Amino acid sequence: MFRHGLRVSEACALHLDQVDTESRVLHVARLKKGLSTTQPLRADELRLIKAWLIERAKMKPTGKAFFISERRAPLSPKRAWAAIRRYGELAGLPLPAHPHMLRHACGFALADQGADTRLIQDYLGHRNIQHTVIYTASNPARFERLWR
Repeated sequence: MFRHGLRVSEACALHLDQVDTESRVLHVARLKKGLSTTQPLRADELRLIKAWLIERAKMKPTGKAFFISERRAPLSPKRAWAAIRRYGELAGLPLPAHPHMLRHACGFALADQGADTRLIQDYLGHRNIQHTVIYTASNPARFERLWR
C-alpha cells in the first residue's frame, strides 16, 4: 500500500492477474474515478510477492483475490484497517494508524525524493492536481534545483 500509494479498497480488490512477476509490473486499478496506472515492481517487492504466492497457494483459495485472509476469503478493508491499527500500536505510534496514512506517506516520500508534482499526480492516480500539491507544497527541497 505504501510503495504504490494504494487505497485500502484498491489493495483489497487487487487480483492475481494485476501482479505480473514476469514483466515486473503492477497494474493498479484506481478507484474514486482515479487514473489507473502500470507501475514497476522492484526486486525487494518481487521477492516478497513470490514468497506470498507460495504461501497463498498452500492455502488453496478459490478466488482471484491477491490478498486473502486466514479463512481463504478476499481480505476485507475492515480487516486491513484493524491490522494496520494494531501494527501502529505495536510500533508505539503516538496516534491511531489507518491505511490512508500509507497512501499519504507515499506521496510525501516521493516529494521528498524530488519527484515532480505531475509525476506524483500520475503515480497516485489523481485526476485533479489540487489533490497532489499537498505533498510538494510543504517541501522546501523543491526549490533546491533553482538558480544553479
